[in-house]
Amino acid sequence: MDQFGVLMTCPVFPYLEQELDRRFKLFRLWDFPSKSEFLGHHSGSVRAVVGDTKVGADSELIEALPRLEIVSSYSVGLDRIDLEKCKERGIRVTNTPDVLTEDVADAAIALILTLLRKVCVADAFVRSGKWMSGDFELASKFSGKSVGIIGLGRIGSAIAKRAEAFNCLISYHSRSPKPHTTYRYYSSVVDLARNSQILVVSCSLTEETRHIINREVIDALGPKGVLINIGRGAHVDEPELLSALLEGRIGGAGLDVFEKEPEVAEELFELENVVLLPHVGSDTEETSKAMADLLIGNLEAYFLKKPLLTAVI
Repeated sequence: MDQFGVLMTCPVFPYLEQELDRRFKLFRLWDFPSKSEFLGHHSGSVRAVVGDTKVGADSELIEALPRLEIVSSYSVGLDRIDLEKCKERGIRVTNTPDVLTEDVADAAIALILTLLRKVCVADAFVRSGKWMSGDFELASKFSGKSVGIIGLGRIGSAIAKRAEAFNCLISYHSRSPKPHTTYRYYSSVVDLARNSQILVVSCSLTEETRHIINREVIDALGPKGVLINIGRGAHVDEPELLSALLEGRIGGAGLDVFEKEPEVAEELFELENVVLLPHVGSDTEETSKAMADLLIGNLEAYFLKKPLLTAVI
């Protein structure tokens, strides 16, 4: 299949890059001085685009590739792909669901425990030698707390299952109530926040969910509540969250994603009630390889005229 041109929009995972290079005619967009220079020489050779949560396939790129047939995302999220333009052009789209569910759910629980038990602060306390002068401050327990989950899909359900093991009371918000669950449903995010001690964002990013965490939701969560975001940075109105943290209107935040990654508001760096991760919710060796294999499997299936493994369009 080395006659099929595949464009990678950005560096992702070395194994994926190596396997694509071995199987297809691989173009690396970052090897060229500019996107326009690449398109000027190779736009007619690209039949597939591979992107991720940073750079996918926007309308401009799709329009510039006349022979594009399939876009494969190295992620579950599709917010970096112009799905309407793909439908209009008859371009197939795939992602990598399921294989990263467990890792992202693990990361959410890790953020909760790290934040409530003040793990990072306690670690710094020991390393600084302050333990020699007295005991560390008390933290807050996770077990038994009320956990509200925005988006009870694959990842949200996996987070709920883990939180249940800590005897937490689970409730959720989604577009509609989910069948076959005993969790309490709230049609309003504000009401969910008001009745939660921990609020977890795990929904897809759409125009409807952009800044779903706004001032009203933050204030409903309150000064003892904590926010965990393992969805997308744009789910949260970051200036409002920062103000609430600085003013003590929210108890804390655990964030794996940011609206303008890798840029992060520097004011967050000084706050002990905030835990920051560099968008690594699914970044384990095992899951990264599984995601790469699934993406490659979709491309091979397409070019061999077989059913796609995880078709979105």
